[in-house]
Amino acid sequence: MKLYLLLALVAGAVTYLLTPVVRQLALAAHALTPVRDRDVHTVPTPRLGGVAMLGGFAVAMTVAAHVPYFARLFSDPQPWSLLGGAAGICVLGFLDDLWDLEWWTKMAGQILIAGGMAWGGVQLVSFPIFGLTIGSSKLSIAVTVIVVVACINAVNFVDGLDGLAAGCIAIGATGFFIYSYMLVRFTNAQSYASLAAAVVIMLVGICAGFLPHNFHPATIFMGDTGAMLLGLLSAGVSILVTGQVDPAMFAGSEMLPALLPLILPVAVLILPLTDMTMAVFRRMRAGHSPFHPDRMHLHHRLLNLGYSVVTAVLVMYMWAAYVALGAAALVVFDPIHVGIGLLVGAVVVVGISVFSIPRVKNRILRKGDN
Repeated sequence: MKLYLLLALVAGAVTYLLTPVVRQLALAAHALTPVRDRDVHTVPTPRLGGVAMLGGFAVAMTVAAHVPYFARLFSDPQPWSLLGGAAGICVLGFLDDLWDLEWWTKMAGQILIAGGMAWGGVQLVSFPIFGLTIGSSKLSIAVTVIVVVACINAVNFVDGLDGLAAGCIAIGATGFFIYSYMLVRFTNAQSYASLAAAVVIMLVGICAGFLPHNFHPATIFMGDTGAMLLGLLSAGVSILVTGQVDPAMFAGSEMLPALLPLILPVAVLILPLTDMTMAVFRRMRAGHSPFHPDRMHLHHRLLNLGYSVVTAVLVMYMWAAYVALGAAALVVFDPIHVGIGLLVGAVVVVGISVFSIPRVKNRILRKGDN
């Protein structure tokens, strides 16, 4: 566990230290997010923060490759394919942050990068329930590309408030780390080294290192460079785990339900995926492109209810933690106890969410005064 925490610390520290440097470069390159009708920031703000996040991830991967505990994982092409995909998606995001590429250009680039990553070994080959296996390598690559591109765009869609995307991904990735680490403990008595667990704890680290610069009021945005990177890494760690679990290993076990390898990746990205799905249907129903911008995202709806930017972000953090950590708890605790905890937790988070709405809070306070 200490070595995993070392990777998180390295990723976070490098990201934190690189971010001010990247901010100055963004200012020099005039890579700024202008103030638009759908935005909440009031002054043009530098983007390209994803470059610092890539730096943190790359350094942490290099450190892991030279630590004997993790070294054997890097004899396989998967980690290098994932790192190559991360670099590729950051280049695409960098170009978009500089020149605002057309949506179809970005989509083509995402498909190409996801396909290259899948070709390098990071691909979904089976589902961990009912023994379902993807029959051909071509189909496996195609399914992997769909999953990766969906995750990339889901995170990109939700990146609309200071600190929202980085915080939600950090929370979800923490839940995924708990699952990945416990999984390798259950299945491998020889070594607890896991590529999925190592990458996901680096993901936590780069988000944590970037957040001090990105929380409201943000001094820099991650831009498409960062949002697409977080989406690709989230998809990558999900693929590394999903499809590699043999349900027969856990026959009769109450600690690891067979469905969990499918539930948890969705739980990690529940808010981005929900927001993206709603946005796509909403825009297509209106006759627009799925990428046509609007002010109807989940975070915009919270702002319309009267939440401040900080309160809206914290409420979404709370829901992300409820879903992701609740799913991860199934690895450690009895499902019945987890179910009871989730019911109680739902009452708490709904109560806090409702009470945080200014007009509801004021009404309750007025009644209390009377």
